[in-house]
Amino acid sequence: MNKIDLNCDLGESFGAYTIGLDSEVIPFISSANVACGFHASDPVVMSKTVKMCAQHGVKVGAHPGFPDLIGFGRRNMNVSPSDAKAYVMYQAGALWAFCKSENIEIQHIKPHGALYNMAGKDYELAKGICEGIKAVNPEFILLGLSGSNLLKAAGDIGLPCASEVFADRGYMDDGSLVPRTMPGAMITDEDIMISRVIKMVKEGTVETVSGKVIPIKADSVCVHGDGEKAVAFVKKIRTELEKAGVAISPIADIIK
Repeated sequence: MNKIDLNCDLGESFGAYTIGLDSEVIPFISSANVACGFHASDPVVMSKTVKMCAQHGVKVGAHPGFPDLIGFGRRNMNVSPSDAKAYVMYQAGALWAFCKSENIEIQHIKPHGALYNMAGKDYELAKGICEGIKAVNPEFILLGLSGSNLLKAAGDIGLPCASEVFADRGYMDDGSLVPRTMPGAMITDEDIMISRVIKMVKEGTVETVSGKVIPIKADSVCVHGDGEKAVAFVKKIRTELEKAGVAISPIADIIK
């Protein structure tokens, strides 16, 4: 039987502002990427999110981003690899404190938004991120876009890594995600999303925005939990994957 991780970006609320349906989505995923205060979240939200994950047996990962609350970490920033390393270390350290309070471990680190996308193409930036992760704990797993420089940098420095695919995002011919400013960036039809995911997981291919079929490696599928139909979709994609003979397991169980 094939295995796949289902991950979701969580803990993105801030102060009086609620983002996402975290408590409803958590029961259906196996790994959570928890915002660490730079692009979203705050200490209270981080604490609540980690507690919910611990209660449901969901593995916790840090989701470090650029220091850009207003732009939700989706705006490119000109930072050096050493700055990126420090940003990652700072945010991972903050989340580690909340995990320690619940007697659980951080499983993985997944960069957020623009940091993730920029590092996918910029090897030196990717290496800075990976060095930051390794400096905190060399056993943390980097979760990065399939075929990206994040995974290459992780492999080069001996950091465990896992390949991520997206249920609701379009792909360019080079394997990168279609920028959100371009047509085809988001896929909204649930049936199309599910059929694409099953093909990525079972056949190792995906159709790009131009219609080309390219190879892809799927250790983990990202499902977003902030849409109107998010809970129904997360539940459905889990059900359909299991029907297709794919077991849902945390990242650490898949790459070991």
